[in-house]
Amino acid sequence: MSNDQQSTAAPNRPYQIITVGLAIFSMFFGAGNLIYPIAVGMRSGQHVLLGTLAFSITAVLLPLVGIVGMIFFDGDYNRFFARLGNVPGKLAIISCMVIIGPLVAIPRIVTLSHVMVAPFIPIAFMQTVCPTSSFIFALAFLGTTFACTYKESRFVDLLGITISPLLLACLLAIIVIGLFTASTPISIDSSIATIFAQNFLGGYETLDLLGAIFFSSIALGAIRKSTGPSASRAQQALTGLYAGILGMVLLGLMYAGLSIQGAFHSHGLAGINAGEMFREVSLRVLGTAGGLVIATAVLMACLSTAMGLATVVGEYVHKVIFKERICFVSSLILTLAACMPLSVAGLGKVLELTAGPIVFVGYPVLIALTVCNITYKMTGFKPVKLPVALTFAIALAIYLVW
Repeated sequence: MSNDQQSTAAPNRPYQIITVGLAIFSMFFGAGNLIYPIAVGMRSGQHVLLGTLAFSITAVLLPLVGIVGMIFFDGDYNRFFARLGNVPGKLAIISCMVIIGPLVAIPRIVTLSHVMVAPFIPIAFMQTVCPTSSFIFALAFLGTTFACTYKESRFVDLLGITISPLLLACLLAIIVIGLFTASTPISIDSSIATIFAQNFLGGYETLDLLGAIFFSSIALGAIRKSTGPSASRAQQALTGLYAGILGMVLLGLMYAGLSIQGAFHSHGLAGINAGEMFREVSLRVLGTAGGLVIATAVLMACLSTAMGLATVVGEYVHKVIFKERICFVSSLILTLAACMPLSVAGLGKVLELTAGPIVFVGYPVLIALTVCNITYKMTGFKPVKLPVALTFAIALAIYLVW
């Protein structure tokens, strides 16, 4: 790169890191990321810092490892999974697309956001008189997702410049006021080992390593488009790494803040519906006057992740399923339409699908693949099929026994 090119590109790099880092944060911070940290605080009580640490290992550090792995593969998840073999790799990608699309992730976002914002939007009041309110909400939510996503060129900027700052502002309002009004934490009798294990496994349920692999393809693609030929691959990778670290640091800080809210402001909420945890704790912190802040936080969190997932799956449908015979917009419409059935099935049904073999069998396999791929790039360690197969066999055996 010439000196002129360096001087032209250099001023934009901090902006790229911040914008892409904020976009990464907002893509990760979805519906589940609002309720799981509150649950961490409720499970941990006076040991909330320990619980947050355990949760962060699987919910923050693990996704960061996934981002690093994807940087080694230039954001190409096809190459990432291809090390399993041509057919197994393609089957793994298809399975992931179904999970992050119509089977689990997007319907979970829609149903959770419906439950959490129900008291704050007029359409929710129709629940008592209109049995189709969930359908109306799902249609509106997925329609908004489409409107924010169909122009791929605006996607990262929309997340990084508009949605992420709004989400952070709302979350910080809840966290800061909650810290100043905190008094006595919940008293938990569980042992230190039990608290650590519960929250360590709780981080699995965010499925954020899965998100890291596919969201990284969006983030790194945006970096390549913005830098163009003026930046080397190493510079682009470094920008992606810094952006990923920024996004994960923000994610970890928000997790810590919300876990503390769960520990200090959730007395008497042990039997509450998972989707209502964040809303009820936030209402205790802000009062009913904070309804707008709570509803905005929920909708921004849910919308940002839905946008990321819809983009990933829509591109896959466009390029792989239909071989570009239909346009991206049509592929996106088909993707979101496929999410409708489970989006109106109710939160309980979707959460049932989230648990079980997807988390406790599929997730360890993905971890093993990620570790093998990073080790391969860093040290030349080639074995991948055997370690992944052994991980699958052990995880399946443990799941069936338990």
